[in-house]
Amino acid sequence: MIAHGNSQDQRGLIKNALLKIDELQGKLRAYEAEKNEPIAIVGMGCRFPGGADSPEAFWELLHHGQDAITEVPPDRWDIDTYYDINPNAPGKMSTRHGGFLERIDEFDPLFFGISPREAASMDPQQRLLLEVAWEALEHANIPADRLYGNPTGVFIGIISQDYAQRLLTSPWLDRIDAYTVTGSSLGIAAGRLSYCFGLTGPSFSVDTACSSSLVALHLACQSLRRKECDLAITGGVNLMLEPGLSINFSKAGMLAPDGRCKTFDEAADGYVRGEGCGLLVLKRLSDAKNAGDCIWALIRGSAVNQDGASGGLTIPSGPSQEQVVRQALADAGVSAGSVSYVEAHGTGTALGDPIELGSLDRVFGATRSIANPLYIGSVKTNIGHLEAAAGVAGVIKLLLALQHEWLPIHLHCQNPTPRFPWAEKPLRVVSERRSWPRGEEPRVAGISSFGFSGTNAHVIFEEAPFPERNGAVERSRPDEDKLHLLALSASSKDALTALARRYRDHLRANPGIVPADLCATAALGRAHLHDRLSIVASTTAEFAEHMDAFVQGKSSACIVSHGVEGETPPSLAFLFTGQGSQYPGMGKQLYRTQPVFREAINRCAEILRPLCDLPLTELLFCAEQNCLDLTLYTQPALFCFEYALSELWQSIGGATGRSVGTQSRRVCGGLRRWGVQSGRRHQTDRGARPPHASIARGGAMATIFAPEARVSQALTGRVDRLSIAALNGPGNVVLSGDKAVLEWTLAEMRDEGIGYCEMNVSHAFHSPLMEPMLAEFEKIAAEVNYRPPALRLSPT
Repeated sequence: MIAHGNSQDQRGLIKNALLKIDELQGKLRAYEAEKNEPIAIVGMGCRFPGGADSPEAFWELLHHGQDAITEVPPDRWDIDTYYDINPNAPGKMSTRHGGFLERIDEFDPLFFGISPREAASMDPQQRLLLEVAWEALEHANIPADRLYGNPTGVFIGIISQDYAQRLLTSPWLDRIDAYTVTGSSLGIAAGRLSYCFGLTGPSFSVDTACSSSLVALHLACQSLRRKECDLAITGGVNLMLEPGLSINFSKAGMLAPDGRCKTFDEAADGYVRGEGCGLLVLKRLSDAKNAGDCIWALIRGSAVNQDGASGGLTIPSGPSQEQVVRQALADAGVSAGSVSYVEAHGTGTALGDPIELGSLDRVFGATRSIANPLYIGSVKTNIGHLEAAAGVAGVIKLLLALQHEWLPIHLHCQNPTPRFPWAEKPLRVVSERRSWPRGEEPRVAGISSFGFSGTNAHVIFEEAPFPERNGAVERSRPDEDKLHLLALSASSKDALTALARRYRDHLRANPGIVPADLCATAALGRAHLHDRLSIVASTTAEFAEHMDAFVQGKSSACIVSHGVEGETPPSLAFLFTGQGSQYPGMGKQLYRTQPVFREAINRCAEILRPLCDLPLTELLFCAEQNCLDLTLYTQPALFCFEYALSELWQSIGGATGRSVGTQSRRVCGGLRRWGVQSGRRHQTDRGARPPHASIARGGAMATIFAPEARVSQALTGRVDRLSIAALNGPGNVVLSGDKAVLEWTLAEMRDEGIGYCEMNVSHAFHSPLMEPMLAEFEKIAAEVNYRPPALRLSPT
C-alpha cells in the first residue's frame, strides 16, 4: 500500500508537471506562430519597360496587354554594328530587340547626399535602386528620412556588371578615380541604400542569376521572422549597358531572334532580355496591422533549392523545380488545391517550358480539374526577361492582379506547345484577360524563378484580408464644406511643379479620393523637402483646380509656395494673439467638425458659466460684432478659443503670445498651478473687475504700416495720451491711446500715404489710459499660484 502522504505528494508533482507541460506547449505554439507569421507587403516601387515607372502605370500596361519590347536604342549600342541574322557570326548578336528603360542617365545626386563627382562613377543600377527605394517607401507611407538609425534590412538581387566592365577596361583606365570600385561593385548596391538612408539592419546583394530577386525576397522574409529587422526593402535591378552578354546569350541559343518571349507556345525559341528595377517594402503582419498600414498581399511561405547535377550546368531540373514548389507550400502551410494561379518562370525556350509545365502538373494536377484548372502566365511576355529583377517583376504583377481582381493576358501564346498534353491536364495559359474575384476563401497564388545557375525559388502569396488591403482605418465621407490642408514638397521648384502636375492628373482620374485621406498621407507619409506647396480646399476637384493653377504659374489665396532656408527646417510656432483679433462666429466650424476643439470649448464653457452672464458658445458664435468687442466678453472668449485651438496644435511646436494671448500661452505651456480654471477666472476678472470696466471708453488702437522710427516721431508732444503698444514687425507698429489724439495721428499718416488699420477694441490697451486699473489688478494677479512651465518653450 502507498502511504496517504506520499499519494498527496505524487498528485502534487503530477499536477505541477501538467501545468509545466501546458506552459511549455503554450510557448511552443507561440514560437511556431511567430516563426510562421505571414509577411505583409506594405509598399512597392518599380521602373519597367514601356514607361511603367509606377505600379499604376505598370498595371495599365499589363491590363491592356501591351508589349513593351523595342529595338535597341542608340544610347546603349549601335545595333547595326552588332546585329547579324547568323547567330554564329563572330562578335554579333542574333536579335535587335529588348525591353529598355528611358533616361537612365538622369539622376539627382544631391538629393541623396552624393557629390556629382562620385555619381559619375556610380553604376546606374545603384542610382536606380536609390530612386525606386524612395518611391517604394513613399508607396508604403513611410518617410525615408525617418528611418535613419532604424534596423531596416536591405536585400537586393543584382548580377549585371556592364558598368564595371566599362569603367575598368583599358580605354577608360585613365578615368579611374577614388569612387570607381564603390560605384561599380555589386556588393555595394545594397550597402549604398543602407548608407544613404541610414539603415542599420542586415544588408547584402544576392547573385543567383535569374532567380536573384526572388531569393532576396526569401531571405528578407526569413530575416523578418528571425527579428533581425522590423522592416525590409527587397527586390532586384538589371540594366543592359554593353552588348557583351547579348552576344554571349545569342551564341548559346538562348535569345529569340524576333525579340519576343513566346512562353508555352510551340514557336518558343528563346527569350528577349529586359531591364528594370522593382522593390518591395515588407513587415511582419502583426506590425503592419498595428501601424494601420495598407497591406497589398501576404507572403505565406517560400523555399529555395538547387538543381544539383542536372543534364547540364544551365539545363533545368524538373524534379528540383517540383520539390521547391512543394517546399514552399509546406512552409506556407497551405494545400496545393488552394492555389489558383502561378506566375511561371516562363523564359520561352523549347527545353525549359515543357520541364516547368511538367513540374507544375506533378504538384497541382491531382488537386485541379479540367473544369477548374490552374491558370498560369508569365510577365516576361510583356517586358522581357529582367534577369536579376525578373522575380520581383512577377511579384508586382501578381500583387496588382490581386488588387484589381483581374489576371492579365499572357502574350504570344497562340498555339500551346505540343510537348505538353494540354487536353489531359488541368493547366491553362491565361490567353485572355480573366476575372479573378474575391471569394469565400482567400485567393492564393505562387511564383517561380529559376536561375541558370541552378538555384530555384518559389514563393506563396495570399490576398490580404479585405479591411487591411485598403488600410486598417475606415473613414467616413467628410462634409463637403470642411477645409483641408494639402502639403506637398520636392527638392527643387521644377520638381515641385512636376509633382503638382502628377497629383492634379491623379486626382482628376480618381475623383473618389477622400480629401482627408489625401492630406493625411501627404503630411504624415512623405518626407518634407526644401520646396513646399500648401493648398487649402474642401474637395478633390478643388485641389486639382488649385494645382492646375500652380502648374500654370497663377496665384491664389488658397495656394502658398515657399522654400525652406538652411539644412534644418524651422520649427513651427503657434501665436496666441491679443484683443482685436476677435470676429463673430470664430471657431464655429472647428467646433462642429473637430472633436478635440469641441471638447476643450465645452470644458471652458462649464468653468466660465458662473463667471459670465452669456454662454461661451453664444459669445464665440454670435453674429453680432458688438457683444464680442466688449472687453468684459472679449478677453475670456479669446482665452477659451486660444486654449481650445492649442489643443489641436499641442504636439506641433512652440508658442508665443501677446496681451491676453500670453495668458493662454501660460496655460498651454504647462504652468500647472496656473491651470485652465485659474486662467479663465483670471481673464474674466481682468475684463470684468470695476477698475478695468470703468475706465473711460474713449480709447482706441490702430496698426500703422510704417517703421518704428517714423511712428515714434508722431508721438512728439502726445506721449501722455498716446503710446506704442506693440511692435509686430519692422513695418508694423500698433498705437494705443486717446481716440481723438489717435485720429489726428492717423490723419497725418494718411496725408503721407502711410497705411493703417483701426482695431476693434473697447479700450486703449497697453497705453497710459490703462494705469488706473494697475493697483486693483495687482491684487487679482496675486491670487494665482505660479510654478515653472512643464513644456519647453522656444526662446523667441
